[in-house]
Amino acid sequence: MNTFRLIFAPALVLTLCVLTGCGKREPERVTVYCALDDEFSRPLLDEFSKQTGIEVLTKLDTESTKTVGLAEAILAEAKTPRCDLFWNNEILHTLRLDRAGLLAEFDPPDGANYPPQFRSADGRWFGFAARARVLIVNTNRVAEARRPTSIRDLRDVQWYDRVGIAKPLFGTTATHAACLFATWGDDEAKEFFAGIKRNARIMSGNRQVARAVANGELDFGLTDTDDAMVEVAAGAPVAIVYPDQGEGEVGTLFIPNTLAVIKGSPHEQNAKRLAAWLLTAEVEGRLAAGPSAQIPLHSDTTAAAQVETPATVNAMEVDFEKAADAWNEASAWLRDEFTAGG
Repeated sequence: MNTFRLIFAPALVLTLCVLTGCGKREPERVTVYCALDDEFSRPLLDEFSKQTGIEVLTKLDTESTKTVGLAEAILAEAKTPRCDLFWNNEILHTLRLDRAGLLAEFDPPDGANYPPQFRSADGRWFGFAARARVLIVNTNRVAEARRPTSIRDLRDVQWYDRVGIAKPLFGTTATHAACLFATWGDDEAKEFFAGIKRNARIMSGNRQVARAVANGELDFGLTDTDDAMVEVAAGAPVAIVYPDQGEGEVGTLFIPNTLAVIKGSPHEQNAKRLAAWLLTAEVEGRLAAGPSAQIPLHSDTTAAAQVETPATVNAMEVDFEKAADAWNEASAWLRDEFTAGG
């Protein structure tokens, strides 16, 4: 017995240490596929880690293909999910993932504080921190009396090659396109985008459009309020125009960020915990007050918005589910129209 203990006991202890890690546990973590610019999202994710001890790993994508690239990665990884939480900077591709059955239901404490049109009826996604689709105008190049007032001005020949738009296949520009196809119908939407292709410079992203206007390369362009506000804060000679405010016009489109927990992900519970932390009046207030000037949707948020909101300007009435229905056919046409040789 003593010989057995002498020979085998150390081996048994070593084996148990290997199997159990000698009491060490794998650190708590959550993986976020994040389409919102890192400079805006990272401070919040770091704060969550500091408060909870949960490490937040992020996967980002390029400015030109983000959202689409991240959504396609989630679809490709469907059988073995790597993403725990999808922080989308728009809504269209979140709906695609929902329709593919990849989203888990969750019930954040503040979920009911978000407007019904900006959240899933069965708790599979929540919209928060919206942005408006606006025209950014260089005030040195365009007198106030000549400023554009509508997205239709992007195809006005008087502005030929002096206006810009991001390629309408990715991000919020793609969402905007889908909403126009759903609202106007195929014929009018196709005529509109064909006119834009003939008249405007097609750029890689909304940020690039805003910068080109700010540096005088373009007279005006279509972008998001967060990218426009970056240029305003930098002191660039720019003004923001909320388009289509006249009688009978379509109104300004507001697009929320969305949060969705991936079903069967490795750290699903941590994803739900992070989503609940983000979906609060405090966090929306910080996003509203921060450099991205997001528009809070939480009913209890008291922070003042830096930009116009659906309460202060005429907002476009849009059915995002209908826009998602329109996307497959619309995207095929847009891809042919806006790719090389199209």
